[in-house]
Amino acid sequence: MIRRIALALPALALTVSAGAQAATFMDADWAASACQAWNGAGALTAGLAGENWAANNAGRGYKVIQLYRTQCGEDSRVELQISDKDGKAMCTYGGAVKTTTLDPKVDYLMNATDEDWVCMGEGRLGCGAMGAMTTGKLKFKGPKMEAMGVMGPFDTFLQLTGKVPGDKSACP
Repeated sequence: MIRRIALALPALALTVSAGAQAATFMDADWAASACQAWNGAGALTAGLAGENWAANNAGRGYKVIQLYRTQCGEDSRVELQISDKDGKAMCTYGGAVKTTTLDPKVDYLMNATDEDWVCMGEGRLGCGAMGAMTTGKLKFKGPKMEAMGVMGPFDTFLQLTGKVPGDKSACP
């Protein structure tokens, strides 16, 4: 009996440690964690609430942000859905893409290289929302004028991508 337990412990340790690994950067699990982080960031939940941003949702009740890593390709996109709830811009979904057709008047598609995501996530000089958009570090489709009106919260969002752990050694 003791021998069976001794033989089973290494396999159990491998299983537990495998489950504890960080998600791959910008995979569905990472997006779920980013959604939770969004809801903990007052600059996002308050700064993007209502008419400031979240209420512009084409009447469907949520806005879509899709993200991907340039080197992993557009097929690796993940999605966040943001709803205007109780006076706050709340992330109500983070994971695999659900929205197959984005509305360019309300939704966002963003991609960057891993190097640029790191720069934006760390908030380095030239990598804030305005700098990333104007230098091309962040490739961006969506309502640009709307985004320009919420640069402060947009900076917070870009830095959030650096706060949610994710392994960049492989594509999702």
